[in-house]
Amino acid sequence: QVQLVESGGGLVQPGGSLRLSCAASGSIFSINAMGWYRQAPGKQRELVAHITTGGSPNYADSVKGRFTISRDNAKNTVYLQMNSLKPEDTAVYYCNAIVGVVAMGYLEVWGQGTLVTVSS
Repeated sequence: QVQLVESGGGLVQPGGSLRLSCAASGSIFSINAMGWYRQAPGKQRELVAHITTGGSPNYADSVKGRFTISRDNAKNTVYLQMNSLKPEDTAVYYCNAIVGVVAMGYLEVWGQGTLVTVSS
C-alpha cells in the first residue's frame, strides 16, 4: 500500500503565499517524477508543475515566475511554493508521483487533494 498525503492548503488573500507539501509513504523502493496538478470548479485537471528525479522542474505558463517546485528525495516529499497568488489559482491541488512499489513495480499514485482558495 502506497499513499501520497498533501498538506498546506487553505485560504489566502491575493498576493499572498502558501507552501504545499506531499509525502509518499509505504513500501517504496524508488520515486521517479513527481508533480502537482490542480482542478478548479467546472474545469479539467491541469498540470501545474513537474520535477524529475534529478530535480529538473517545468511549469505551466500560468504559474511561471510565481510557483517553485522542489523535492527532498530522502523524505520522499515534494513541495510547491506558491507566491503572488491570484484568485484564478483557486483550485484543489493534487500531488502525483510515479512510485516504485515493492513487489509491484512502478505505479502512478495520486494524493487526495488539498483546497487552495485565493480570495479577499
